[in-house]
Amino acid sequence: MSAFPLVTHPDTEDVLAYSHGQPISVAHFLADVRQLAAALPAGGHALNACADRYRFAVGMAAALLADKISLLPPTLTPEMVRQLKHFAPDVFCLTDQPQPIDLPQCAWADVMTVRDQSMAGAGTGAADIPQIPAARTAAIVFTSGSTGEPVAHRKSWGALVHSVRAEAARLGLLDGRRHSIVATVPPQHMFGFESSMLIALQSGGAMSAARPFYPADICAALAAAPRPRMLVTTPVHLKALLASGLDIPLPDLVLSATAPMPPQLALAVEARLRAPLLEIYGSTETGQIASRRTTETAEWTLFPGVMLSAAEGRVWASGGHVEQAMPMADELELVSAERFLLHGRTADLVNIAGKRSSLDYLNHQLNAVPGVIDGAFFMPDDDDGDKVTRLMAFAVAPGMQPSSVLAALRERIDAIFIPRPLVLLDALPRNSTGKLPRGTLLALAQEHQRKGSSHAR
Repeated sequence: MSAFPLVTHPDTEDVLAYSHGQPISVAHFLADVRQLAAALPAGGHALNACADRYRFAVGMAAALLADKISLLPPTLTPEMVRQLKHFAPDVFCLTDQPQPIDLPQCAWADVMTVRDQSMAGAGTGAADIPQIPAARTAAIVFTSGSTGEPVAHRKSWGALVHSVRAEAARLGLLDGRRHSIVATVPPQHMFGFESSMLIALQSGGAMSAARPFYPADICAALAAAPRPRMLVTTPVHLKALLASGLDIPLPDLVLSATAPMPPQLALAVEARLRAPLLEIYGSTETGQIASRRTTETAEWTLFPGVMLSAAEGRVWASGGHVEQAMPMADELELVSAERFLLHGRTADLVNIAGKRSSLDYLNHQLNAVPGVIDGAFFMPDDDDGDKVTRLMAFAVAPGMQPSSVLAALRERIDAIFIPRPLVLLDALPRNSTGKLPRGTLLALAQEHQRKGSSHAR
């Protein structure tokens, strides 16, 4: 197809979003999109920093209508913004709250007026739903390479539509029941972009505008979303949600990504929430390419048309919505043409004194220690080839001593991988998707070294 519709809801009076408990129709959405598209600045690149998921969706759609490209960087640090300005000198920032960003800003409140919803879609019918050229670049997403420079990956509208429609079919969202979608991940992240926002537009679903983070907020957002409802989240959020002891409104489907799901946590989630839990596998470079139900199998099943192949010592993804062959940053074992096993990130492989492991495996064992709420290993840079580099670890384990955590770890991992030191903290500084970038762990390690080893054993 040369073009795809912006939304696939069969009726413009269908609900596309919920904001502060109020439903928003497709007609209202389209009116907002057209109003914003007409008010956007002249620049050809929009940094969409809207925190409200509905407003983010309006901004992305308005940029499409105005033939502008949405930029989705991993962070909004001053250095990242400087690099974005170098990449796209005409970039402006669309935001729904004040941002300390050195860019021309287009404030939602300045360009959007409040309208009566009953009048918002006046004269809007199915024939008025915009058709977007499949080849149009809808977004450029960035990932940080080994040099720290942002690596840009263009996403065409057609590739994004193929991706989220394949996901919707895999998740059973095309059965006509119109799922509500509650997500703890931001829409600027590739997982949130596809699985909480685009999938609503392309499956007839309705997104929650909220971005709950704490367990009580997640419960409130679920309670406000009509059933059937899907919770789009991460292992970190799920672990905190189960540990909260709150009365959790039950979802009908749970979708997780950004980090591998420990099998024990998957079993606990399905037992507590009484809903199937599926994981999505993908990357910034490829978008989502596979899924699995973790309680049933360790193998991942590729989306239709996507292929994996081994070449040049790496595994490459191609086909389907992956528009050009991309090398994967993970250690993948090809089981069949449609299935594979994930053995962790290539960069996470650890080799100490001839013994090999992975940070993912070590993190799993640390978090499996009873009493450990959260934890992560860190491998310092090898600055001296004559010395054996020692792992560090950081853990949140209220009421425990480092010695007791280490004793439990010795039952689980080889002695060569025991962290020296193990540092106990009140919380780990995870980002909005639950990740701990290496730079964050390096900062923790440097802070510990400055303070000395008073917390280490």
